[in-house]
Amino acid sequence: MLRINLKFLALAVLPAVVLPALAGCSDPGASAGGASLFASTARNGVVYNTSPEQNRIRAQKDPAAAAAVPAAIGKDGKLTVATTAGSIPLSFYATDNKTPIGVEVDLAQLVADKLGLALDVQVTSWENWPLKTQSGDFEAVFSNVGINKDRVKLFDFSTYRAAYMGFEAKKSSTYNVKGADDISGLKVSVGSGTNQEKILLAWNKDLESRGKAPATLQYYSSDADTILALSSGRTDLNIAPYPSVSYRENTRNDLKVVGKVNAGWPSETLVAATTLKGNGLAPAITDALNSAIKDGSYGKVLDRWGLTEEALPESKTVTEANLGSAK
Repeated sequence: MLRINLKFLALAVLPAVVLPALAGCSDPGASAGGASLFASTARNGVVYNTSPEQNRIRAQKDPAAAAAVPAAIGKDGKLTVATTAGSIPLSFYATDNKTPIGVEVDLAQLVADKLGLALDVQVTSWENWPLKTQSGDFEAVFSNVGINKDRVKLFDFSTYRAAYMGFEAKKSSTYNVKGADDISGLKVSVGSGTNQEKILLAWNKDLESRGKAPATLQYYSSDADTILALSSGRTDLNIAPYPSVSYRENTRNDLKVVGKVNAGWPSETLVAATTLKGNGLAPAITDALNSAIKDGSYGKVLDRWGLTEEALPESKTVTEANLGSAK
């Protein structure tokens, strides 16, 4: 995922229902003394604030969770978090085209607060977060990372959201995607190196084994390019994190959700904060998330971005040793 050009984003990603926000609508996250010029009520009732002035939901320090932070990580007083800033409402650039915002950043803020650390957000590409986390440049990744058997060999996880992928298409289409047969012969855009790509590759393998035409996978350099291709008819379907396709269905007039699949298909998985395997940070993040769940700040963040249905009742630490049993 790459940085999105703001002007193009306004045309290709933010739809007609959001554009009137430029004239000034209320921001539910703003203080009583001010409001954002970049907020608008979508069809799902959520008012998306895309300005750099986020007035984030904050949390109080949890002494027990803070005490669990490894000394080597907490010594600088910061929690360095990576995010990819490429997909609304997960993490993306605000209207200033430089401030990373979204539900992932908000949840990272809650964790940092609970751990008594200052949040240091670093934007990176999807391809680079694994290496930079291994090198120590990043202490945690909040970027819709789903747990899988390959990643647990290198990283530990603290779960914080349900993990679904959604298929989207033009509103005029009649597609209804439930499995491999429904994408046969179609052009489907997908992100490289993602869980959704793994799903499509497995479905294509199944189709070919049964003598059916596989889907043609198409790759684009940004969300904006992907959605432009979809809306212009150059691709039939796009598969992306469900929060993003749901956002577009609720804020555009030309796209709709036509299918939903667990990100861990054929099994189930969850979205989780990602940390270096064995460095001891994951249990502290898990404790911080559970503290935020308990005090209600976690629920408020998900509600703010229209993701209440993806809330978890509890965060759990997932490692290679307990993968499969930590559900």
